[in-house]
Amino acid sequence: MTSDYRDALNLGTDRLVAIDALVDIIANIAGKRLRKRHELSKAQGVRGRNSDNTRLRQVLGWEPSVTLEDGPAVTFR
Repeated sequence: MTSDYRDALNLGTDRLVAIDALVDIIANIAGKRLRKRHELSKAQGVRGRNSDNTRLRQVLGWEPSVTLEDGPAVTFR
């Protein structure tokens, strides 16, 4: 936020995470137990998401140090 760089940069974890796993992470943080049902007859879409932080490191010399589990936990509290 203190940078003079004005273009968009990806900001996130470069760890590949399936949506199913992300649901588990968030449910665990919230202390909830979920019963997931998967409709396998429908389109499946992408298997996971991650962020390419190459440009972020080049421009700012920085990358996230907070884990995917720790970041939402702080927000949830």
